[in-house]
Amino acid sequence: MIVSIVLLFTVPMSFVFFVIYTVGGLTDIADGYIARKYNCTSHTGAVLDSIADFLLIAITIFLFMPVLKLPLGIWLWILGIACIRLQSVGVGLGKYRHFVMIHTYLNKATGLLLFLFPFLYGIVSLIPTAIILCTLASISAVEELLINILSSKLDRNKKSIFYKEKTKLDI
Repeated sequence: MIVSIVLLFTVPMSFVFFVIYTVGGLTDIADGYIARKYNCTSHTGAVLDSIADFLLIAITIFLFMPVLKLPLGIWLWILGIACIRLQSVGVGLGKYRHFVMIHTYLNKATGLLLFLFPFLYGIVSLIPTAIILCTLASISAVEELLINILSSKLDRNKKSIFYKEKTKLDI
């Protein structure tokens, strides 16, 4: 979270931006890996991780809004994705009384692509990169919303709406 806030004081696409941004992404990956490897996961840690991810995305979008020359349709698409995400959080709050962001495979893939966006933006042209990212983000947002609506109990680590956990009876 601290790294995300520090990004507010950088110039997008500058060397300093990329160093701080990369450090933030690598520490996010490392802390989750370490927590799982040493079985130190917690409800609080999962919530803080989700908040940190959201903060990094929000701040990055805020920094890039004046820099990116995206068509209005892409900005509206991004707004639509944000609305679906907010609906999903609202369903989670209403249903489970918790701030809920689920760690699905699609959400992880979207997070990785979002993290890579500033790097890809410099390599691949902007519009195709934005379309690919928005497509994946749309699908993952709808999947998370459906999981929150259809699930009878909260499972922050549900892999996919199509993935069924094996039970002892299945083995």
